[in-house]
Amino acid sequence: MTSPANSAPAATSGADALARLRALPKAEVHVHLEGTFDVDLLERWARAAGVALPRPRERLLQFEGLADFLDFLDWACGLAATRERLAELAYAFSARLAASGAGYADVIFNPTHWKAWHGRLPAMIDAIDAGFAAAEQDGLPPVGLCVSLLRTQSADAAAELVDALVALRHPRVVALSIDGNEAAAGRTGPRFAEAFRRAGAAGLKRTVHAGESSGPEGVRDAIECLGADRIDHGVRAIEDAALVALLAERRIPLGICPTSNLVLGVVASIEAHPIEPLRRAGVPVSINTDDPALLGACLEGDYALCRTAFDWSDDEVRAIAATSIAASFANDDVKRRLNEALARW
Repeated sequence: MTSPANSAPAATSGADALARLRALPKAEVHVHLEGTFDVDLLERWARAAGVALPRPRERLLQFEGLADFLDFLDWACGLAATRERLAELAYAFSARLAASGAGYADVIFNPTHWKAWHGRLPAMIDAIDAGFAAAEQDGLPPVGLCVSLLRTQSADAAAELVDALVALRHPRVVALSIDGNEAAAGRTGPRFAEAFRRAGAAGLKRTVHAGESSGPEGVRDAIECLGADRIDHGVRAIEDAALVALLAERRIPLGICPTSNLVLGVVASIEAHPIEPLRRAGVPVSINTDDPALLGACLEGDYALCRTAFDWSDDEVRAIAATSIAASFANDDVKRRLNEALARW
């Protein structure tokens, strides 16, 4: 039996290692604004709105699978019915980002989840921007917005969203995204190809959820139909050696979310996670949290999880952080600052 005196240094060492990963200069490129509601915030907003919690507080963030999780997102977003609440959520996201040591994030939001804001996209973006702008004024990290389609939308709805974003040309908006349950929606790449082509032609970056609940065919469609600059998840690509080679050859980065994949049952264990074989095959991979508050994830914790499982060296950790910066849609000044800090880590 190990005595308390002998076990103390190991705990300290673990805390020091986590603090060092927190200090690692990095970006986060796959995280959803809808996934950053914490329980206290949701309970406070629900009480103010006279809305019942969908289940008891102690089980509020326990999900039965991806479909249950997506239903919960709709409920939570329904509480954010005012400009002040959206700005509050955005500011809190920036604070969470800073607490994990990230110097920039591309954050995804999907307008279909936010029922109170349907038909008011410019006002919604302005409200979110107000929160991020206030955060930046207080010294918190800059954030870019990736506005997302839902896989069950029509091609016409996708075109309308792109037209609205191009007309708005809001400086906070950096990319068009698409998310949702791939397994339930089926193949949708061809349906949205024209919308993504127009987004790219207008100067928006393109990031695509694929290879999570679907197999490698979703990742291939993201590349060939949608012209993805970056793929969110992408882990099922490991099932197709030719696809892995294509990702490596074209240097298409994957925004991988280890804790999310574990909690939602995409992988059975961290040791079985495809991030390591993908990385060894030359695919650019970054570490991200997906829906951190709802899934119990934090960025430095996901780095620590992988570093322990795969015995990554400092150089390997630094290379993954460098990929996160390169894969981000941050401007050149932000990337240069982060890379200079990373070189000193």
